[in-house]
Amino acid sequence: MLMDLKRKSVLAPGVSSSDKLSKKAKNTANTPQSGNTLKDDQGPGKHQLPTDKLVEDVLEKLRMIESQPPGLKPAIVKAAVELTRALRSVKPATSSDVTCETYKGRLPPLPSILDEKLESAVFTHPGVNSNHNTTYDRLEILGDAYIELIATKLIWTKFDQMASGRISQIRELLVKNETLSEYATGYGFDKRAIVPPDYVTQPKRWTKTMGDIFEAYVAAIILSDPICGYSVAEKWLKELWLPKLGDVDARPSVCHAKEHLAKKIMGRGIKLRYVDERPPIQHRNGIQTFFIGVYLTGWGWHDECLGSGQGPSKGIAGNAAAQAALQNRVLTDEIASVKKRQESKATSQSAAEPGDCA
Repeated sequence: MLMDLKRKSVLAPGVSSSDKLSKKAKNTANTPQSGNTLKDDQGPGKHQLPTDKLVEDVLEKLRMIESQPPGLKPAIVKAAVELTRALRSVKPATSSDVTCETYKGRLPPLPSILDEKLESAVFTHPGVNSNHNTTYDRLEILGDAYIELIATKLIWTKFDQMASGRISQIRELLVKNETLSEYATGYGFDKRAIVPPDYVTQPKRWTKTMGDIFEAYVAAIILSDPICGYSVAEKWLKELWLPKLGDVDARPSVCHAKEHLAKKIMGRGIKLRYVDERPPIQHRNGIQTFFIGVYLTGWGWHDECLGSGQGPSKGIAGNAAAQAALQNRVLTDEIASVKKRQESKATSQSAAEPGDCA
């Protein structure tokens, strides 16, 4: 009888592990999700135990078995060895295996938050509850830090020859409120948010709120699962961002367009202005579209429109306008030619002036 109890206690961890996974599955099933659903046996949102650790735990339990019925122990050991080989032969997916086209046009499955209190706090605005532990007030600060770190690491890895200044520019594209708000709306966070009534009618404030909720959601994923939470959040964010990085890679000069245009045509006393050509459009999901034009005064031109662009922020729209100006080679090349002649003339006149020593 005593030996039977010892055997049960040795083999019990396998059942306990299953119970733990069942609880996680149950929690996942009860967690509201928007737009995307995740099957129990697949998808990047699934929480998996580290393979090597799982195998080592199984083998350790086998070593603790003092006695077994004849023929049972060799069978278990053989099965464990075969399981180890099978698991370790599977090549884990890496970020390089996920192409930009894989998730273009659709969002990857939304990871679950494994803590009901945290999940409730994620969608509760501090303005409707004074207890900061039951709102996203603290969560969004932590989530913002995680998002910055994961974005920087992704860009650093993908563009290994990129200068630090350019990394910062691309990171801003990934982590700004407009981008995070776009994702939050895509997952239906706007329908789950508990916010002051007037927020919905204020586009800028609503965009900021959706960005904060997205940041809080990332923090809650990580906090609710100390073992796998960070890796789950990192994988999910990479899949969200890769399409945007694909666009950046395909158009590497766009974010430097202002700098290139200024270098080509600017000079002393020359004015290059970026102005709003018309009011921004307010979209229903809180995103805005800005319309910017770039205008030149100097070198014989007065308030000449060189190009126009649009984008979800003034900075992006301005870069698009500068890019359009650079593509208008007939005009910008003519301006650059006039600049070169006048600067050359000014240099010649300066050299011809008599010096102080006679």
